[in-house]
Amino acid sequence: MKFRITLKDPDGVDDSLMTAAQEAADAPQGLLDSTREAIRKRVYTELPEQIKKWVKWNEYVTIEIDTEAGTAVVCPAE
Repeated sequence: MKFRITLKDPDGVDDSLMTAAQEAADAPQGLLDSTREAIRKRVYTELPEQIKKWVKWNEYVTIEIDTEAGTAVVCPAE
């Protein structure tokens, strides 16, 4: 059986974007704090554009589950 679940979680998406941006800023060694902050801000600003294929309005995600195949796939945002 295939079915879709739509999840709405603006805080979860935003928190995840912030975590990803912070991890990107923390990865390089030897950077000044101001450089890390600039990286974090830029990544955080650019990520919503990069995920809009799957995340609608920065809060809706639809997952299609196929119980026969044992798979779950994030659907493109409509």
